[in-house]
Amino acid sequence: MKDKTAAFATVDPFEGMTGKNPGRAENLVGGQWYSVEQLRDDIVDPMNGDRFLEIPDTRDFTPFLDGLRSCPKTGLHNPMKNTERYVMLGQVCARAAALMAEQEVADYFTRLIQRVMPKSWGQCAGEVQVTRVFIENFAGDGVRFLARGFSNPGDRTGQESRGYRWPFGPVAVIAPFNFPLEIPALQVMGALFMGNRPLVKVDSKVSIVFEQFLRLLIHCGLPAGDVDMVHCRGENMGKLIGDARGVIRLVQFTGSSEVAERVAATVNGAVRIEDAGFDWKIIGPDYDETWLDYVAWQSDEDAYNASGQKCSAQSILFVHDNWAQALLPKIAELAGRRRLDDLGIGPVLTWTNEQIKSHVDAALAVPGAELLFGGKPLSEHEIPACYGAWQPTAVRVPLDAICGEHFELLTTELFGPFQVVVTYGDGGLDSVLGVFERISQHLTAAVVSADPVFQQKVLGATVNGTTYCGMRARTTGAPQNHWFGPCGDPRGAGIGTPEAIRLTWSGHREIIFDQGALATDWATPPIS
Repeated sequence: MKDKTAAFATVDPFEGMTGKNPGRAENLVGGQWYSVEQLRDDIVDPMNGDRFLEIPDTRDFTPFLDGLRSCPKTGLHNPMKNTERYVMLGQVCARAAALMAEQEVADYFTRLIQRVMPKSWGQCAGEVQVTRVFIENFAGDGVRFLARGFSNPGDRTGQESRGYRWPFGPVAVIAPFNFPLEIPALQVMGALFMGNRPLVKVDSKVSIVFEQFLRLLIHCGLPAGDVDMVHCRGENMGKLIGDARGVIRLVQFTGSSEVAERVAATVNGAVRIEDAGFDWKIIGPDYDETWLDYVAWQSDEDAYNASGQKCSAQSILFVHDNWAQALLPKIAELAGRRRLDDLGIGPVLTWTNEQIKSHVDAALAVPGAELLFGGKPLSEHEIPACYGAWQPTAVRVPLDAICGEHFELLTTELFGPFQVVVTYGDGGLDSVLGVFERISQHLTAAVVSADPVFQQKVLGATVNGTTYCGMRARTTGAPQNHWFGPCGDPRGAGIGTPEAIRLTWSGHREIIFDQGALATDWATPPIS
């Protein structure tokens, strides 16, 4: 294996990712970088279909299984073992955050993200900023403070119970394509902070981004043997997890609900999941013209930024009749301004045009449905047919349609620039709340209203894990400044905050110290 642990910029996004000089990704295992002869032949430039990356098609997982087995259940560190590692990781965060604050490095990662998951420069730069601020938050003593426990007095002198945050040991992180840096970076760092040794697999279409971030961390002092990274097909990762059953103590999975359930079955429920989000927004009856332009702008941003490929994207919009006539045309106008040349709209990496059209047509076939805007493929582009290229689209359906037999169709997430719009009147709120109760994913939501009575009724009747409330409410936000994750599922993963890291990447351990002089009445039966 070739040792390149000190380098972090082996791929130049400005010049290296062309068909003539493709960037070559490498696995990391046992502290060493290496590639394999077998390469993926289906990773193409999402803007023109050219081959522009060489991604390993890894199939021999023996060294990765050995890596998992090398870590005990007690982790690489815990509050009673190798505690200096808490300090070391805080120092790594400080150095890495300082590097990412340099404009050249920030631009490098921004351009790299944009090349593999095309979205606007602002969206890509925002992802880099969120990641930088996250590691800034845990620089210095931040990692140490994550492991803070508690104590309680015992029944007698010398007895005391202490609660600790304990690692799981060998774990795995499986990350999706839509946030190539942010999601794997925040989850892997959280795993490391708490003492775990993670094996990381990122969607191969974008995995080069996290590889480069991992090289940066090693450059900043992270021991190269603390984490393994594998480039492979999803189905092969499933086999690896199956082979590691009984060794992997936890799998943190972000992505499709269907795949999440398969992973959960494979590891007998030892998962933390952030799965698909059919995310809703409701706009209350308290119409305020001064907020009209803002609410329209935020709705367009939530539904169509990153071409609708955010797990927190607005999938369905419930609009009170008081807003509908003024608001819906404004959203249509904003959506119509999105262009491919600045990636305000771009490739859809998991749905083809045929699949998108089929779903849109099915929604339009619902009695009373109408096309509000969009509904056609993009034109004059070179996006390959394996990816979608579709106009921002909205289909309006009657409230009774989604409450009835068409519920399953209309709450199926199309991971692209598409949303369902439903209007409701003064007597319709309970029906809307009934829809929220039936939706199976509970990631993000927004309650757009200044009426505290309306807010309380909606919030009290729903369970979404990350819910924005108020006239500025959105469904998409930055997870380094608040908890981000689903609710209503005991397997739910969190991301971003100390609470999210502790919940996802550590378990509670209680140690009762019982010491001191032997009492003369030690055999006295306890009081019942």
